[in-house]
Amino acid sequence: MRTTIDVGAVRADTPACEDVIHFNNAGAALPTQRVVDTGIEYLTYEARVGGYESVMDRDEQLNLVYRAGAEMFGCDPDELALTSNASEAWWRAFTSVPLQAGDRVLTGNAEYVSNAFGLMQAQRRGIEVTVIPDDQHGQIDVELFEAELDERVKLVSLTHIPTSGGLVNPAAEVGAMAAANGSLFLLDACQSAGQMPLNVEELQCDFMSLTGRKFLRGPRGTGLLYVRSSVMTELEHPTFIDGYSADWTAVDGYELNPTAKRFELFETSFAGKAGLGVAIEYANSIGLDAIQERVVGLAAHLREKLTSINGVNVHDQGINKCGIVTFSIDGVDAIVFRDGARAQGINVSTAAPSVWQVSQGAPDQSIVRSSVHYYNTEDEVARFCELVAASA
Repeated sequence: MRTTIDVGAVRADTPACEDVIHFNNAGAALPTQRVVDTGIEYLTYEARVGGYESVMDRDEQLNLVYRAGAEMFGCDPDELALTSNASEAWWRAFTSVPLQAGDRVLTGNAEYVSNAFGLMQAQRRGIEVTVIPDDQHGQIDVELFEAELDERVKLVSLTHIPTSGGLVNPAAEVGAMAAANGSLFLLDACQSAGQMPLNVEELQCDFMSLTGRKFLRGPRGTGLLYVRSSVMTELEHPTFIDGYSADWTAVDGYELNPTAKRFELFETSFAGKAGLGVAIEYANSIGLDAIQERVVGLAAHLREKLTSINGVNVHDQGINKCGIVTFSIDGVDAIVFRDGARAQGINVSTAAPSVWQVSQGAPDQSIVRSSVHYYNTEDEVARFCELVAASA
């Protein structure tokens, strides 16, 4: 494992760095050439020998995603299930929690839109959903959260990093309080996986959902769900199961896979699965501590330079911040800026605060979301800020 990152080497492993300044890693990061080659080679092999046959031949390769994922998250490989994205992973976990009318779910303002839809549906079934306000730093107020915990709180759902800002919610504190209360804890790590260390024991989460395409630098259409083995018997049967998730044991009976594979389906992109395993293995080889140090430092440098430009407003909150940097330019539409930046070879995105955040006083406007990764450079930050200054 590397203790420092050789930026030149990782850029050489990522040929697209020669073509674009990619500050849209919170949307989809650039994959390494090895990830790309792995997917193409697998598809080629699949086409030559057959789809089922390639799975039988490539068992070791396809199981890399579980081994590498277990190393990254401090869990057992059997506690991981492959999904097609983070939203699917979250929904599979959420719908397995045996919630009944009168039960309570606690969540925060940063909850992702698809997660919020699930919570709204739960409310229609008589489940009480309480949105914990933010504290003065913009993150979930842990004192208010603790005060809301009672015997009716069956689930805590928290987004670790919001899609529309750079703050990092205090997930470990929330997890410890949820565990002490006997509540299940579902953590959306969609934006945090791959840019910082995530250990499920330290976080004390019972579920963790994530995607492959963002900071993990994996293929699109891939994701993972972590499910703590000790809570498996407490859960409802998954809403959608097939002959991979369970065994048909009698005319009118079946038995679920005893591991997290009960949340996984037979049909998937096996090329994507192979590529995701390679992507996670690559991140492990660099080291998540080193990745976090590089990403946080580069993002702080970007915020500092943006703050010095007249007419630019940086919007990131939180005691701890990550690689996502959001800002607005007075009088400049965020989408117009995004499109203009891309025309000059710079990729960024836009984001809007959630309805819950707006209800707490956040501005109801789209902002520019720039998100750096460890393969980005200080020179790219400088060039980007020159474009921002020229637009302000």
